[in-house]
Amino acid sequence: MPELSCSHLTLGYDGHPVLSDISFSVAKGDYLCIVGENGSGKSTLMRTLLGLQKPISGQIEWGADLRENEIGYLPQQTTVQKDFPATVWEIVLSGCQGRLGKRFFYSRDDKALVRENMEKMDILSFSRRCYRELSGGQQQRVLLARALCATQKILLLDEPVTGLDPKVTAEMYELIKRLNKSGVTIIMISHDVMTAVRYASHILHVGHSVFFGTRDEYTRSSLARQFLSVERDD
Repeated sequence: MPELSCSHLTLGYDGHPVLSDISFSVAKGDYLCIVGENGSGKSTLMRTLLGLQKPISGQIEWGADLRENEIGYLPQQTTVQKDFPATVWEIVLSGCQGRLGKRFFYSRDDKALVRENMEKMDILSFSRRCYRELSGGQQQRVLLARALCATQKILLLDEPVTGLDPKVTAEMYELIKRLNKSGVTIIMISHDVMTAVRYASHILHVGHSVFFGTRDEYTRSSLARQFLSVERDD
């Protein structure tokens, strides 16, 4: 059974559709990139997957072995979030909240998981530093470690490299690739079609035209040729 299956989704606000008749599925270990022009409904789809809004019609089914608190989410950062006055350790530890259940305090296992994920993201050395003192790339590593504390199964990433310089962007994409290779399923929104084609196993292109399929199928499509040629020209 897929970890996520969406059938004939129509999404929008106040009954007004933004996306119509979207169907796709995500299997364990997939790396799905959701691409499309600005305003095409990518973020609306992400919000719907996270349960922050309901679809106008259609169905979303998560895998039977995937609980709601096992979905990690890395949102786009706002200016307020970038200036959050907490330590790196406190922010990463907050990713374990879904594991608390009826407990009031984090366990030894929770703290061990925090250390493990901070080591994966190479941020353990500044665990006591204030989050707002970090660079944009370091902050994204912190938030990725936090998302990994919520789940080792599936991560939803909303434009995770926005505002980062090219070197840090490349490092972030390599980190996400490494996580995917370790077995974490990735669903990522990206405005960068060329990068999506480089890393993803599957592509969902939304907008005036809709495509879902493997990376190879996408690169052979007329839709991909249109958008990839535009990016090369830019």
